[in-house]
Amino acid sequence: MPLRDTVTYNLIISGFHKQPNHALRFYAEMGLLGIRESSITLSSLVVVCTNDGFLREGVQVHCRVVKLGFLCNVFVGGALVGFYSHVGLRGVALELFDELPERNLAVWNVMLRGLCELGRAEVEDLLGFYSRMCFEGVKPNGVTFCYLLRGCGNQRRLHEGKRIQGCVLKLGLVESNVFVANALVDFYSACGCLVGARKCFEDIGNEDVISWNSLVSVYAENDLLCDALEVFSVMQLWGQRPSVRSLVGLLNLCSRNGELCLGKQVHCRVMKLGFDEVSVHIQSSLIDMYGKCRDIENSVAVFECLPKRTLECFNSLMTSLSHCDAVDDVVELFGLMIDEGLLPDEVTLSTTLKAVSVSASASFMSSQLLHCYALKSGLGGDAAVACSLMDAYSRCGHVELSHQIFLRLPSPNAICLTSMIKAYAQNGMGKEGIAVLEAMIERGLKPDAVTFLCALTGCNHTGLVEEGRTVFDSMKSIHGVDPDCRHFSCMVDLLCRAGLLHEAEEFLLQAPGKGDCFMWSSLLRSCRVHKNEEVGTRAAQVLVELDPHDPAVWLQASNFYAEIGNFDASRQIREVALARKMTREIGHSLIEIRQ
Repeated sequence: MPLRDTVTYNLIISGFHKQPNHALRFYAEMGLLGIRESSITLSSLVVVCTNDGFLREGVQVHCRVVKLGFLCNVFVGGALVGFYSHVGLRGVALELFDELPERNLAVWNVMLRGLCELGRAEVEDLLGFYSRMCFEGVKPNGVTFCYLLRGCGNQRRLHEGKRIQGCVLKLGLVESNVFVANALVDFYSACGCLVGARKCFEDIGNEDVISWNSLVSVYAENDLLCDALEVFSVMQLWGQRPSVRSLVGLLNLCSRNGELCLGKQVHCRVMKLGFDEVSVHIQSSLIDMYGKCRDIENSVAVFECLPKRTLECFNSLMTSLSHCDAVDDVVELFGLMIDEGLLPDEVTLSTTLKAVSVSASASFMSSQLLHCYALKSGLGGDAAVACSLMDAYSRCGHVELSHQIFLRLPSPNAICLTSMIKAYAQNGMGKEGIAVLEAMIERGLKPDAVTFLCALTGCNHTGLVEEGRTVFDSMKSIHGVDPDCRHFSCMVDLLCRAGLLHEAEEFLLQAPGKGDCFMWSSLLRSCRVHKNEEVGTRAAQVLVELDPHDPAVWLQASNFYAEIGNFDASRQIREVALARKMTREIGHSLIEIRQ
């Protein structure tokens, strides 16, 4: 072009909104030629930085906005509000929003969307924002109510969501705006009110494909397999095309329930629709489904047939390999991912660290190398990565390093505290674990079943009987957590180690199903150590009845009778085991020799 002005550069910059590097290059060229940017130029650049998470470049554009005096422009200001909301800087977004001299409906909706996407805004803040909007005379539209319903659904606030639905019904948006109608379906499903979700769905016309796919996804997310398949079939009879959302919901349902046969049928439908080559979400869900169903061959086959290997698909295959105990392959896949030029995220590092911590060939140095990578990539402060690092170091016996990572966390959540309790438990530091549990309760964080199990394990390994009793008794009475077989098993083992065999037997009889084979085996083993014939005889009888097909059970019972001098019973048990042709598998050991 012989002449390039602001208008032509605005067109080319907005045209490259999906290629931010090119858009920023043209903007730099525009400045070098002395062409003055307009409000459209700056708002387009802010949108480019928002879509691709270019924080540093977005802040630089913000500085240029301030310098040129465009901060009061409603379009530029609204774009900046959306940018800072998208990158998680809620305070800056609110400050810019309040400084705007004029706020149109689009700016209000941008702010509401930012509050919903952050996930930390309370419903009261959203409703207060909506009230303020109405007070300033700005009339809401369908987009406004979609964000309000999403916020109520994210926090399971059924009552507040019904109030929003009342406003929607008064304005007649259910009949005229299909997006609001589908937002109501999603809201009720998120709150677990499937009756309300079905009723809202029935109010939508059959010609709307979004509502059909929403309902399939709703039923799938709530593990209602028959209902999900029924709606999925009927929608296709009506000529509606399944979307990525409904197919992903069905694949995730197959993953959770181990429905491999159904998962293969959904895979066939995916291939007929062509989603297996264009949708990253479908590809990732397929890899995950086969892995969770322990069909690792098909999981790897899907990965190898991908037209383009993405970060999400690498993460799904790593998770699948880890689920199938192929931990060494997870570490190898991490190296392949680096070789292909993909940057690992927090999911990648967390999965690899878990694999390294349980791998037989892993070492302390492997954990250190991954820790260094996490620090260099800026992922060291992520909660999931930190918890995986704490677990990896504690398994290597370096609990002090786990504690250092824990202390560096700015605001550790319940999962991080549970990981620290587990680290202490693995290294026989029960008192320290109890101290962390008490600190957790003082902070107002609610311990769950896993937290209590880690604390009881620490008491078990350290021999803290009284502390273990206190923790176990407080589970139901104070914190409302029902103890399961794992907690009973831990308490039985703790009491057995302390020689309190009669109390351990009472615990066993109170356990769900009156205990399992592992609990009675632990009790019998302790009876051999403490020479308790009375409890041991009852434990041996129950153990043989619980698992009559396990040769180890018969051998343990035979050895117990031999030790207490009842050789007839011992010989009789061995003869029965030989008659049933029971044989024990030979164990193997693996050691690592440092050279």
